[in-house]
Amino acid sequence: MYYNLHTHNYTADKNVLEVVNRYPYEEADVPYFSTGIHPWYIQEDKIQQHLAIIEQRLAMPNCLALGECGLDKRIDIPLQLQQTVFEKQLLLAKKYNKPVILHLVAAYAELIAITDAVKPGVPVIVHGFSKNREVAKQLLDKGFYLSFGKYLLRNEVLSEVLKYVPDDCFFLETDTIEEGIADVYNKAAVAKGVSVQTIIEITQNNFKKVFSNG
Repeated sequence: MYYNLHTHNYTADKNVLEVVNRYPYEEADVPYFSTGIHPWYIQEDKIQQHLAIIEQRLAMPNCLALGECGLDKRIDIPLQLQQTVFEKQLLLAKKYNKPVILHLVAAYAELIAITDAVKPGVPVIVHGFSKNREVAKQLLDKGFYLSFGKYLLRNEVLSEVLKYVPDDCFFLETDTIEEGIADVYNKAAVAKGVSVQTIIEITQNNFKKVFSNG
């Protein structure tokens, strides 16, 4: 079985355990899902309403994670507002003991400062990782997990980064790409110099460790 950490497209493939992103204003109509306020879609007048929905969903056993949520310096929504919403969500993840799937763009220092302050005590996974080995090391040293997908398929540099990442620290995903999760696993196997079956076993172990329902 393949394990897809983060996707917006539910496939109903029985050979894939997929964590489907469902925003608070979307129906949670899939076997396993995550839910959170994406920084792109913060609506200031609906923050409390969306947080209440998130809290209700985090109590559901098939809600595997909080997210995607996070920080993005390349959008118009004020960073201070993003940070406030992110902190509130981290506290919910801490309360319900659910991992966090993170959207992170150009805000690494802020991420580390906030998580150091909040101390959520749950796994935090940077999804769609696209940076270099140095950034990967900084995040890994702080205890974050990394998830690879789109950029692993699009950028050969990411194969070298994944090769460096310890086996117990990474996940694979499709997010919004047209390719299937099998394509991502094939690429990861080449990057790591192992079989696809080995990659499946690695991600299965990581799911079981990080997700209580994995």
